[in-house]
Amino acid sequence: MSKKKYFLPVDTQNLADLSGGNLYKSLMIVAKRANQITHEQKLEISKRLEEFTTSYDTLDEVMENKEQIEISRAYERRPKTTQVALEEFQEGGTFWRDPNLEVPEA
Repeated sequence: MSKKKYFLPVDTQNLADLSGGNLYKSLMIVAKRANQITHEQKLEISKRLEEFTTSYDTLDEVMENKEQIEISRAYERRPKTTQVALEEFQEGGTFWRDPNLEVPEA
């Protein structure tokens, strides 16, 4: 039985301060980064599992592949993308910009 990782509470004031005092903006930055991470992981696992696909998959011919199952389980054990994105943002590892604050060049 695997151990469940529980998330610690997040200081919302500190999180808001990271984006100039706007908690909503901070959450949107984290959400967008989590979506990017999810997309990257989906592409990565699809690429790894691609070698196991065959052109003659039918219900009668589907066989369990232990390597394929292990790859899938390894991805299931990874931390949630929202937690990874939140930690990246809190550590200052997420680049973001506010298009409303940028001055267009003349």
